[in-house]
Amino acid sequence: MTSRRQIIAGAASLAAPILWSGAARAADPYPSKVITIVVPQAPGGANDVIGRALAQKLATTIGASVIVDNRQGAGGNVGTAYVARQPKDGYTLLLNAQSAQTINPFLYRKVPFDPVKDFDPVMVVGVAPYMLAVNTALPARNLRELVALAKAQPGKLNFASAGNGTVNHMLGEMLKTAAGIDIVHVPYRGAAAAATDTIGGQAQMTFGSLAGLMPFVKSGQLRTIGVCTEKRTSLAPELPTLAETIPGLYANAWYGLFVPAGTPRDIIGKLHGEIAKIMESAEMKERMVGLGVEPAPSTPDQLASLVRDDLVRWSKIVKDSGAQLD
Repeated sequence: MTSRRQIIAGAASLAAPILWSGAARAADPYPSKVITIVVPQAPGGANDVIGRALAQKLATTIGASVIVDNRQGAGGNVGTAYVARQPKDGYTLLLNAQSAQTINPFLYRKVPFDPVKDFDPVMVVGVAPYMLAVNTALPARNLRELVALAKAQPGKLNFASAGNGTVNHMLGEMLKTAAGIDIVHVPYRGAAAAATDTIGGQAQMTFGSLAGLMPFVKSGQLRTIGVCTEKRTSLAPELPTLAETIPGLYANAWYGLFVPAGTPRDIIGKLHGEIAKIMESAEMKERMVGLGVEPAPSTPDQLASLVRDDLVRWSKIVKDSGAQLD
C-alpha cells in the first residue's frame, strides 16, 4: 500500500516540466490497432458520455478504432488500477474523475495504484462545477449568513451527501474546517436522494453538481449559496464562488486523460494534439456544456500541476474529516 507521505512526495516530482519530444520509434506507426478509453465509472454518467463522444471523434481523426471500456467499482479504483497495469504503448487511456485520482489515495485503506508514479498526464478535459444549495426555509441567503447561522446553532444543521467519501461529503468537510463550524454529515445513497431530502427539509444543505442541483434552484425548490470552483464558472457566471467569501474554499472537480507511466512522449504528444482539436470543436463544447461540464482542455504539464496541487489539498481535507473506506 502506498502511504500518504509517499503519494505527496511523489506528487512533488510532477512539478518538473514534462518534455514531449520523443526519440524516433522503430515500432509500427502509431496507431496500428484499437485504442481503448477506460472509464472507471458506470455507464450513463458525464464521464462516460464524454468518453463515448470523444471516442467517436478520435476514431475519425486518428485513423484507428476507439472503444470505451467501463470498469467501475470501489469508487473508481478498479478501472484506475487496471490502466496502471496495461502496456505503455498508448493503446489504453484512462478518462478519470478527479475524485478517483486525488481523493481515493487518502480515503481508502488500500489503493492498488499510485496516482503519480503509475500514470503520465495527457490533458484536462473539463471541469464539473459543484455548488452548495440550501433548503429554502433556511434563513441564509449567502455564505456569510449560513456560517453565522451554523455558529449560532453548533451541531444543529445537517448537510446531505451522496455517500461517505464522495466529493459531496468531502466538500462539506472542507467547509466545516475553513469556516470553523459544526455541521452534521448525513450520507445518502446517491446525490438525487440527498437533494430530495434537502428540498424536503430533512437536511438543511447539500453539495452537488451544477447540472444536478441547478434545476431545483431554477424551480425555487432550493436556494443556491455559491459554486465551489476557484473562479466563477462560465456555465453560471451570475453565481458567486464560496471563495469570494472565504478565500481558499474551493475544489475543482475535473475529468482528466492519462496513460500508463512510461508511454513514449511522441505518442502522448500525438494523443494530446488530436484530442485538443476535438475538445475545441463547437460540437464537443456544446455536448459538454449540456452535461454541466465546463470545457477546459489543458497541456500535459497543466494536468500534472493540477494533480500535484489536489493531492496536497485533499490529503489534508480527508485527514481532517477522519473519513476512511475499506
